[in-house]
Amino acid sequence: MSIELKAITKKFGSLVANDSIDLKVARGEIHAILGENGAGKSTLMNIVYGLAKADSGKIFVEDKEVIINEPADALRYGIGMVHQHFMLIPVFTVAENIALGREESRGVFLTLDEVKKKIKALADEFKFDIDPDALIEDLPVGVQQRVEIIKALIYDAKVLILDEPTAVLTPQETDELLNIMRTLKKKGTSIIFITHKLREVKDVADKITIIRLGKVVGTTSPDTSQEDLASMMVGRQVDLAPNKSEIKPGRVILDVNKLNVANSLGRKIINSLSLQVKAGEILAIAGVQGNGQSELTRAILNLEDHVQGSIKLDEQEILGLTVQDSLRKGIAYIPESRELDGLIGTFSIAENLILDVHDLAPVAKKGQLNNEYINQNSTKLVKEFDIRTQSIFENVSALSGGNKQKVVLARELSRDVKLVVASQPTRGLDVGSIEFVYEKLLSERSANRAILLISSELDEVLELADRIAVIYKGEIVGEVGPDVSREKLGLMMAGIK
Repeated sequence: MSIELKAITKKFGSLVANDSIDLKVARGEIHAILGENGAGKSTLMNIVYGLAKADSGKIFVEDKEVIINEPADALRYGIGMVHQHFMLIPVFTVAENIALGREESRGVFLTLDEVKKKIKALADEFKFDIDPDALIEDLPVGVQQRVEIIKALIYDAKVLILDEPTAVLTPQETDELLNIMRTLKKKGTSIIFITHKLREVKDVADKITIIRLGKVVGTTSPDTSQEDLASMMVGRQVDLAPNKSEIKPGRVILDVNKLNVANSLGRKIINSLSLQVKAGEILAIAGVQGNGQSELTRAILNLEDHVQGSIKLDEQEILGLTVQDSLRKGIAYIPESRELDGLIGTFSIAENLILDVHDLAPVAKKGQLNNEYINQNSTKLVKEFDIRTQSIFENVSALSGGNKQKVVLARELSRDVKLVVASQPTRGLDVGSIEFVYEKLLSERSANRAILLISSELDEVLELADRIAVIYKGEIVGEVGPDVSREKLGLMMAGIK
């Protein structure tokens, strides 16, 4: 089924999110959409799926104009969407999740047995290995994603929107998904593929449309080089291969020994984990999201309650300290969620830049904030870290994702630290912002700081790491060098030692 957008425009106040966008996706075509954060990709897809309403413009399905006011309209016209964050209830079975809200056109709800039959038929057709009675919480993320795809296909979706579908997959699961997309294409399904991973776009897309600042700046073929695609996205030349100089690591800065972390119910999340990070090196923790990475970083910062073992920073035991003391012992912390753990949205940029040191000189004098110094230093950091803002007094919530991350980096890396703990530091960032984060982390490495990098982005791990430790179900299952093959690393991420 073909779908065409003509002159789609959407404004949020003075911000033009979509500026007269034209897009045509042919029947059985995989059409990738690339663009920076805030370029307007998600807004455009929300309009197509009925989650947002365009101010002007038209949508055509099979050359006939359609009106889409809500997702039910989109589904009726054969348009399905798989969101980046799965819309599944963990304690429900596959069949129960898919049955939620499902109705036949005659208005009668499907029975659970009927849903199971439909799931089995689709699973057989697309060679999905899915048990309708399995609990979602017991399934690997790759299988959960297939459940989301079946949720769309059970509505007979002929156009499928995939929003960042490989964000939490292993390399093998990613390859399987790309093969699923090719199978869907052969059966006539049109796919709109939103991603920031250029290698995947080149591997599977028939056409690539690039959106910048709300406008279409070009449609090209997968033959276009990654460098040219990146340049079209950000409007300048981008270096996708960071220059990592040869450095001989120094003394051990972080020494984690037999670390155990349990949740509030007493279940072990981290199991007897040990690792060391030396000055002047980047140790990357590679793994599929949800295997204990978050708990590991939180334990190092003393943010977890049920922790046993030893965590030494430059030979000093820090386990059991307060979070503030951990930071002031010499840890810079870039959390995986900048909105939840890295910033206070209602505070200004200047206020967010002093969160770690608000009571220390020269930020504070005799119990009072030194506003003159704060403003001068904030202005300097905004320039140094290229934070795009009209004023240091602007609320940080008004910034784009990339600029929010730059505020976190500016605050944490402008202190005198020994260890940088960077958890998913480029999550949700465009290629321009990713390039900037890479440069800053490598600069810290050159300054002889130890860096613990936690990332589910395989390309990032291979580009930045000096050593790679693979985590699976709370345990380190092996350590390899950055010259390891993607296939071997992917198998290790799936738990094969």
